[in-house]
Amino acid sequence: MQCCLKEQLSPFSMKEAPRLNLAHLPTPLQLLPSISEQAGRNIWVKRDDLTGFSISGNKVRKLEYSLAKAKQEGADVVITCGGIQSNHCRATAILGAKLGFKVHLLLRGDEPEQPDGNLFLDQLAGAEISYFAKRYYQAHLDFIAEETCEKYRREGRKPYFIPTGASDAVGVWGYANAAAELKEDFARLEIQPEHILCATGSGGTQAGLTAGVVMHRMPAQVTGYAVCDDEAWFVNKVNTDIHDWIEEYELDLDLGSLDIRVRDAYIGEGYAIAGKAVFDTITQVFRSEALLLDPVYSGKAFYGMLTDISEGKIEGEGDIVFVHTGGAFGLFAQRQQWQKSMG
Repeated sequence: MQCCLKEQLSPFSMKEAPRLNLAHLPTPLQLLPSISEQAGRNIWVKRDDLTGFSISGNKVRKLEYSLAKAKQEGADVVITCGGIQSNHCRATAILGAKLGFKVHLLLRGDEPEQPDGNLFLDQLAGAEISYFAKRYYQAHLDFIAEETCEKYRREGRKPYFIPTGASDAVGVWGYANAAAELKEDFARLEIQPEHILCATGSGGTQAGLTAGVVMHRMPAQVTGYAVCDDEAWFVNKVNTDIHDWIEEYELDLDLGSLDIRVRDAYIGEGYAIAGKAVFDTITQVFRSEALLLDPVYSGKAFYGMLTDISEGKIEGEGDIVFVHTGGAFGLFAQRQQWQKSMG
């Protein structure tokens, strides 16, 4: 894997965005024959769970830009945040170590007695980890982040903060350019999907895809399946990220031309809490397609997609593309929940 710094200049942009080659790209686009037969329409999966092994998942595409900017600004410490089983924090910890950064993770929740899943890999990668009670974290994250950055400045170091999920103006580049990769997939496979669907947990992936289909003139509707906050919150977050991206990089893109759609009917009891129906979907898809989903993101979104198809809530009869955002390591941390769901 090469990690050279290069520049990414969009034909719509007057500014260059630095980028590192960190992901294994392009990822495959595969038809799911058994699930397609069940659903009554072709369902394809963009295998962004295969962007790497230890760094697998959608976050790597965004981190190619976030870590490039940290490098460009001369940072020697990368600070980021998320839940105990954050895929983003895991990918940042591993890539940060590879690139020579000290990584400090600000995690929401109590420190478990035994690390599992993503958290185990965070520790294996050598990241420094600070744990915060959920309510305090949610109320004071900006303060926590700034205080942590200031601590390193006092030590004479140069911190760079990446927000939750790398979902900001910098991170939008990851999936704006993934849309171009999808366009090439569609041309090669001679398909023209009507819908591109993904799990939405911090908004950055959906923001990039939503902007990308317009940039690359793709006649597909992007819809995000919320795994935590409601539709209004995500519409505002996606809109804000794209607006900031347009402003930061002087892009010639009309914000009013973007159709931001979010489905919030499948969140269940809350973030990272999956019910029996989601675990049943994970089991069914793994046994029929050898495709591993997770209970936090892709499992909820896939269950939502199948339910919406069966209830006629996804327009048209054409092909659907599901962007697999990864998360397999988080599934291992919920083995007991899966066992309970199986009765």
